Amino acid sequence: MSVLPYLKPTTRKRLGRSASYVVAVVVLLVIALLVDWQQIQQQFLNPEYALQMWPAILTTALKNTLIYTISSFILGSILAVLLAIMKLGGGPLGWFASAFIELFRGIPALLTIFTAAYVLPIAFNGFQIPGGGPGAGIVALTIVTGAYAAEIVRAGIQAVPVGQTEAARSLGMGAGQTTFWVVLPQAMRIVIPPMTNEFVMLLKDTSLLFAAGFAVTEKELTTFGQDALSTTGNATPIVMVAAAYLIVTLPLTWLVGKLEKKLDPKR
Repeated sequence: MSVLPYLKPTTRKRLGRSASYVVAVVVLLVIALLVDWQQIQQQFLNPEYALQMWPAILTTALKNTLIYTISSFILGSILAVLLAIMKLGGGPLGWFASAFIELFRGIPALLTIFTAAYVLPIAFNGFQIPGGGPGAGIVALTIVTGAYAAEIVRAGIQAVPVGQTEAARSLGMGAGQTTFWVVLPQAMRIVIPPMTNEFVMLLKDTSLLFAAGFAVTEKELTTFGQDALSTTGNATPIVMVAAAYLIVTLPLTWLVGKLEKKLDPKR
């Protein structure tokens, strides 16, 4: 007869967690014994190919990735605030904002990048977005970021207590003054954690910018790694690129967790 029903719930939970850890350790040990570590080292962790990527992976690829990400995020955040205000305001501008948000949330980011880089020049008699491939990529990611972040900002604005607006209006502030000096600052504080998550997603979306076409000095991380993979025939460059992404994303995800705890009104 099992003794588990007679144990305290906390004890059963602790035993179950311990058992899952044991099973996980056993599975990892079995995998470790079966894996061909020499082949893994040769194909994925080859120091010769890793050294060939240094320091360009940081000074060119990672630098470009951060430039594209930060530029798109700043411009996209401004666009998001405008779209959110327009949507909340209703009327024709609200309908336009809603259609814009739904359109660019509904189509793949890669298609938006392709449109900015190749469709616009064809549709408008050779018109080129300033900056070439990187410029077109930043514009496309700005649009995508604005569409996604607009819903975050809208939710943040609606989360501001109505009493704050009423108090500002009672002091004689107009609708525009109330929005920009009272509502938006409080909304921005609310949306910091989800916007930080949006930044992390945007950082990874820069991997789609290969579609815009880059010169050698304009490559972001993924394009840089793909080209190195094609040249060497070895997967070490892809592992190096993954490590470079983690250098940025891990601290950011840790920061998101800290911000969520700090800004949680229930804590």
